[in-house]
Amino acid sequence: MDAEDLPQGVHVLRRILFEGFARGNTDLVDELCSPDLIEHQFGLEGRGAEAIAHVKKAITQVHEAMPDLHYDLEDWATRGNTAWVRFYGRGTNTGPFFGPPSGKAVELTVVDIATVVDGRITEHWGVPDRFSLLQQTGVLARLRPGAAAVDNPLAAPGGKPGDLPGVSPKGAGLV
Repeated sequence: MDAEDLPQGVHVLRRILFEGFARGNTDLVDELCSPDLIEHQFGLEGRGAEAIAHVKKAITQVHEAMPDLHYDLEDWATRGNTAWVRFYGRGTNTGPFFGPPSGKAVELTVVDIATVVDGRITEHWGVPDRFSLLQQTGVLARLRPGAAAVDNPLAAPGGKPGDLPGVSPKGAGLV
């Protein structure tokens, strides 16, 4: 399906990722987001001008961290003015991201839910897979040094790879 044939909400969310986050174009936010935007995404929460500023800052930071980032629209659904989308992104961490650039290739999934009225996002919930990015860029290994963290970021401190923190060795439940 061509981008122009997508439902309005899906098309708007596609543009904000493809043209905004992937290209670093913060001007797009003024075109595609209502000045009264209600933003619920963790770390970007806010209303109105505050929300707009948070989204623009996020676009800048993501683009600086991964300037070659590009997305594919994997799935979508709509009901009324609400659109649900799932994107798959790929890029290289060549800029700062919770520390110095790792130079590593990264992949991530982004799920966005938005209400779009008259071509503008009025309310948004976003769920980028930040944990996956932290793992792929080596940030988790830096936060938790040691072989267990490198082999398995979920390994219990002092445990062997495969041990999960808070789970009994026999899998009898949480300890």
